[in-house]
Amino acid sequence: MDTDSVHSGYSHHSSRSRGSNKQSERSSRDRHKSHSRDSSSRSDKNVTISASSAQPQQPDQSSAPTDAQDDNWGETTTAVTGTSDHSLSQEDLAGFGKETEGPVEKLNCVRFLPLALALVLGLLVLITPLSFLVLPQLMWPERLQACGTACEGLFLSLAFKLLILLLAGWALFVRPARASLPRIAVFRALLGLLTLLLLLSYWLFFGVRILDSQDENYQGIVQFAVSLVDALLFIHYLAVVLLEIRHLQPCFSLCVVRSTDGETHHYNLGQLSIQRAALVILEHYYKDFSVHNPALLTAAKSRAAKHLAGLKVYNVDGAGSDAASAQSRAKIAAAARQRDTSHNELYYEEAEHDRRVRKRKARLVVAVEEAFTHVRRLQEEEKKKPPGDEMDPREAAQAIFPSMARALQKYLRTTRQQHCHSMDSIQAHLAFCITNNMTPKAFLESYLMTGPTLQYTRECWQTRHWTLVSEASVTSPLRHGSEFQLKSSDFSLVVTSKAIPHLKLIEEYVHPKSHKFVLQLQSETSV
Repeated sequence: MDTDSVHSGYSHHSSRSRGSNKQSERSSRDRHKSHSRDSSSRSDKNVTISASSAQPQQPDQSSAPTDAQDDNWGETTTAVTGTSDHSLSQEDLAGFGKETEGPVEKLNCVRFLPLALALVLGLLVLITPLSFLVLPQLMWPERLQACGTACEGLFLSLAFKLLILLLAGWALFVRPARASLPRIAVFRALLGLLTLLLLLSYWLFFGVRILDSQDENYQGIVQFAVSLVDALLFIHYLAVVLLEIRHLQPCFSLCVVRSTDGETHHYNLGQLSIQRAALVILEHYYKDFSVHNPALLTAAKSRAAKHLAGLKVYNVDGAGSDAASAQSRAKIAAAARQRDTSHNELYYEEAEHDRRVRKRKARLVVAVEEAFTHVRRLQEEEKKKPPGDEMDPREAAQAIFPSMARALQKYLRTTRQQHCHSMDSIQAHLAFCITNNMTPKAFLESYLMTGPTLQYTRECWQTRHWTLVSEASVTSPLRHGSEFQLKSSDFSLVVTSKAIPHLKLIEEYVHPKSHKFVLQLQSETSV
C-alpha cells in the first residue's frame, strides 16, 4: 500500500474542500439560511477529523466542544445594545460555569472522638484535686485540724495553678481536628496514658493513706493536692515539648511531585511520623500548588487520536482472517513515519492556542474596563440621588456582569478554566471589587493567573479524601529515603524524603594588619 500517495491525495481533498467550504459559508451568510450549519465543514480541523468515515472519532470532552462553542458563540448570544439589561441569553447565563455537585459528606462521629476523650480527661484532671479537698470535709469534718495561714496560702496557690493548667490545656488540646489520621497519634496517646496513670496512682494513695485512716492533718491533705497539680503542670510542659517544639528544627527535605503535570515543591520538616508529615504536606498543597485542571491534560490524547483518525487503510488483497491485526499494524507503521513531523504540528498548535488566548484576553480586558467605567459613572450619579435610592454593590454587579460575561466565558473556555468559576462566584467577586473600590486589573487577576487551590470553591478541589500509601508503618518516624504517596481520585502526590546534611563551619582568623601594605617610593624617579 502506498501510504504517501494516499496521504497526499487526502491533503489535496482537504484543501479543495476547504476552499469550497469558504465559498459556501460566504453565500450562506449572505442568504441567512438555516441549513448553513449542515454544510460539509466549518474549519480545517473539522475537515481533518471527519475525513475518516470508516472509524468515526469520539470528540474530546474538553478541547473539541470548547473550540466549537467558542466559534459559534456569536450565533447563539444576544447582542449588546445601549438599552439592553443583559448581553447574554437566559439559557447561557443559567448554564454559565455550572458547578458539579459532589456527594454529600456524611456526618462522621469518629473525627470528634479525640476531642471528646480530651474533654473527659481534662474534666477528670480538674475534678481530682478538688475532690481531695472536699471529701475529708464531708466525711470527718469534726476530726480535721484547723487550717492556718500556711494552709490558706496553699489554697491560693492551688487555685491559681488550676487556672493556669485549665487555660494551658485548653490552648494545647481543645482544638478542632485538622484531619482524620489513619492511626492514632503516638505522642498524644502516650501523654494521655501517662496522665491517667498519674491520676490513678494519686487516687490509690489517697484512698489507702487518707480515706482509710481518716487523716486529721488537713494541711498535709492540701499539700498532697498541690503536689498533684504540680505534677500535672510538668506533664503539660512535656506535652508542649513533644507536640509543639520537637518538630520545629528541620531535619528532612521532602520533595512533593504531582503525578499528572509534574508540579514540584520542596518542604523542610522536622522529626515527624509519616502520617503527620503527610498531613503537613496536604496543608501546604492547598496553599502552594496551583489548582488541578484535568482539562489541560487531554491535549496530548486528543492530538494522538487526531493522528490516528486521519489515517486510512485499504485492503487490496481482500478480506482475510487477520485483516484487523494487519490494519492495526499498518496504522502503527504510518504513525511511526509521521513522528518526524509531529513536533511541527505541536509547535503550530501551541502557537495558535497562545494567539487565541491573547486575543480573548485583550477582549476581556477591554470589556471589564468598560464595565468598571460604567460603574464609576453610576457611582457619580448615585451621589446626586437621595440616600434611600442608592444601588447596592450586589445589584451593581448583577447589572454590569452581562456586558462582560460573553468575553469572560470565552476566555475561560479557551484557557479551560470554566469549571473553576461559576456565575455566582464571579458576581460575588465583582461585588467585592466594587465595594472595596478596586481596579479592573485587580478584578481580572483571579482569572488571568492560576491561583492556589484554596482560592477556588470547594467543588474545584476535586477531592478532600486522600489515601496514604506507604511501605513503612505510618506511625514510624521519617527517615532518609522514605517514600510514600498521597492518592486522590484523579491524581497522586509522590513524596520522597532526604536528610538535611550535617554542616560543618570552621573559623579562619584574619589579622587586622594582614591586609595592610607599605608603599615605598624612590627619591629619584624617571621623568
